[in-house]
Amino acid sequence: MTRPTPLRQRLRQAPLALGALFASGLALATNDLPGGPAVNQLNLHPAVTRIAEQQAWLHWFMLIVCTVIFVAVFGVMFYSILKHRKSLGHKPANFHESVAVEIAWTVVPFIIVIVMGAMATRTVVAMKDTSNADLTIKATGYQWQWGYDYLKGEGEGIAFLSALDASHRVMSDQGKPQGDDYLLKVDNPLVVPVNQKIRIVTTANDVIHAWMVPAFGVKQDAIPGFVRDTWFRAEKTGDFYGQCAELCGKEHAYMPIHVKVVTQAEYTAWVAAKKKEMQAKADDPNKVWQLADLVARGEKVYNANCAACHRADGKGAGPIKALDGSAIVLNDPTRQIDILLNGAANGAMPAWKQLSDTEIAAVLTYTKNSWSNQTGKLIQPAEIMAARK
Repeated sequence: MTRPTPLRQRLRQAPLALGALFASGLALATNDLPGGPAVNQLNLHPAVTRIAEQQAWLHWFMLIVCTVIFVAVFGVMFYSILKHRKSLGHKPANFHESVAVEIAWTVVPFIIVIVMGAMATRTVVAMKDTSNADLTIKATGYQWQWGYDYLKGEGEGIAFLSALDASHRVMSDQGKPQGDDYLLKVDNPLVVPVNQKIRIVTTANDVIHAWMVPAFGVKQDAIPGFVRDTWFRAEKTGDFYGQCAELCGKEHAYMPIHVKVVTQAEYTAWVAAKKKEMQAKADDPNKVWQLADLVARGEKVYNANCAACHRADGKGAGPIKALDGSAIVLNDPTRQIDILLNGAANGAMPAWKQLSDTEIAAVLTYTKNSWSNQTGKLIQPAEIMAARK
């Protein structure tokens, strides 16, 4: 018996490979995510705001109008080509111009465009009307997370960062996606009350981002040095998901948005709990910390904010500088503090002024006493407070 050729071997192995692929597909099967993307989704997200409903209606209206125009124009064109072709004995007409045709194909498209524009204008104007908001929240884009500040209304003064849940980043690094909310789960979702007008003020700390939640019909650019705004009024409670919709760097895919819409009573309870939590975390910058306590605090800050780029082992990757063995980390605390407060490398290393003095001191101390960097040195929050001035 002749030995099978490599090609024949591959053909025989193909059914097994397809079976394995099918089995792995079943293992990774996902379901529709309420408030987020659906499996094989072709249409827009189910609307939970009036603006999103109007956008969906306009989408279908414009699609139908364009389809009718397409069918009519190409129908007439192909009918004319087939029924008046030379093989049937037809001879081309000999005329110079038709005033009626010229007027028709000028006036009819003009009327169509005016009607379509007039119908869209109402929705566009409503989208820009951010007046009389019940709650105003500033959404600041960072590489690569969102910062939320409650500026006006119930919950005023609340502020926090919202980043991709660490477990989802691990799944991505390992190539093992799981769950219907893969790469959409965050550590701190934005919480708002139902049936309230929520004004979102957007800006950015580094590069252009975009705050987008499809179910709300909202997409607004967040531009460094500029303030833009949009609004929504969710008419249903639940969890609704979006993502940064502007290509903002290598971690662009890891910058999700999660908005939790709750009842008024639940929102009031959340505000009270969040303020208590913030008070508990409000560290005294003049407190003198012990090395072990500051390192433990810094590990949490590092894993939440720094590990995505510098890696959990501090080795960095590509253009990302390694912290393990870094001369700046080991010997130049002034420079290290300046980098965290003001950024470096033309924004490649973002500024982290939004972190508290204690958080910055803790993460700096952690980097000085982790991996091979066993310096025994620590930085106190008071040093950070002085460097900000």
